[in-house]
Amino acid sequence: MYHIDFKKPQNVHFIGIGGISMSGLAEILFDEGFQVSGSDMNKSALTEALEEKGIRVDYGQRASNIRDDVDVVVYTAAIHPDNPEFQAAKEKGIPMMARADLLGEMMRNYKHAVNISGTHGKTTTTSMLSEILLAAETDPTITVGGILPAIGGNIRVGGPEIFVAEACEYTNSFLSFFPTMEIILNIEADHLDFFKDLEDIRHSFRLFAQKLDEKGILIINRDIERMEEITEGLPCRVITFGTDPAECTYSAADIAFDELARASYTLMVEGKPQETITLGVPGMHNVYNSLSTIAAARELGIPMEKIRAGLLHFTGTNRRFEKKGEIGGITVIDDYAHHPQEIKATLTTAKNYPHKKLWCVFQPHTYTRTAALLDDFVQALQEADEVILADIYAAREVNTIGISSEDIAKRILAAGGKAHYIPSFDDIETFILENCVPGDLLITMGAGDIVKVGEKLLGM
Repeated sequence: MYHIDFKKPQNVHFIGIGGISMSGLAEILFDEGFQVSGSDMNKSALTEALEEKGIRVDYGQRASNIRDDVDVVVYTAAIHPDNPEFQAAKEKGIPMMARADLLGEMMRNYKHAVNISGTHGKTTTTSMLSEILLAAETDPTITVGGILPAIGGNIRVGGPEIFVAEACEYTNSFLSFFPTMEIILNIEADHLDFFKDLEDIRHSFRLFAQKLDEKGILIINRDIERMEEITEGLPCRVITFGTDPAECTYSAADIAFDELARASYTLMVEGKPQETITLGVPGMHNVYNSLSTIAAARELGIPMEKIRAGLLHFTGTNRRFEKKGEIGGITVIDDYAHHPQEIKATLTTAKNYPHKKLWCVFQPHTYTRTAALLDDFVQALQEADEVILADIYAAREVNTIGISSEDIAKRILAAGGKAHYIPSFDDIETFILENCVPGDLLITMGAGDIVKVGEKLLGM
């Protein structure tokens, strides 16, 4: 394994530097004194931001981009061995690292490396903890899988004490990390194009938890089914959060919501009431996300007044129940939810938000996920009053399964719900304008490009 040492800056080239994670890592190394270059297929806001900092970005991937002064090449999982830059680096004998390996190596340079993991909720929880650490002026280094307004992007380069990072299970990326503290939010069936089944996913989370030594801290959701299989025999300290104050270190009581579905609750520690917590983001799921961040922040020595201030100040990240605007009295919200549990959480949150009728415009993400979780999608989407199904966003896949968004629509209708399969974004926009009325709440939802529907309606 190639080692990255902040005390010995080198020349690092990123294949696919425009990705939200890769761009963040490139920026961290650049700010630490490394010479950084990279390539991507297209110009974007992220690559332009890197160029403004002085990082060289080549558009189009060619062997000539791998110059003789490059010391190490970093690549993403999307880069295949036939990529010309990948091949050129191999031919020149330049050391190569996958993105996850680089992120793991970077963690070694910090006193506290906090990893936030789980099938869903990672970006929100990472951002929530980041707001707390910023409120406490701890000068954290942050890498998050979304745009966090408080840091003006997806990355913040801070001091050597605290590194906060999302830890994604897909392709077992998080097994390349070196955390001192972990949060495990939930473990659900997902990414079944890589994992065999839920048990395979649980096995990976067990391996992730085992990366903590006797000085480490694991903060885990007590409501995870058979949680003990993840924690049994670990040398680290285990802290739990969840719904039952009798079984969890951290829990919530007296939960109430304001007119915008934002929660306040009594913090319970070891079953004893402590103080009132007020959140700046909506939804019951964020109550439990916040419990995990309170646990982490307290272990990092953050005073409760700073924790309360950070949680209240955090109003969300882009594409997480993000209010985009209003048109003709119709409120338009966008959300990244693409897993049934996320969809249910978002739509349940929306029920506490002012509205006449709740519309969900959903774009499924990947054929394998849609096929594997079809019944779960049908059940979750019925939380909305009416559902509009766009075509499946293929991402990295080809439809060899014969699955369609129409399959979801038909099953919702058969179950007595209201659903409309409308493949074209233009036709969806027309349908919305003809059927939504003032006071309705419209949520565009999915991990693809469905956000464009709401933005076009709003003239953005």
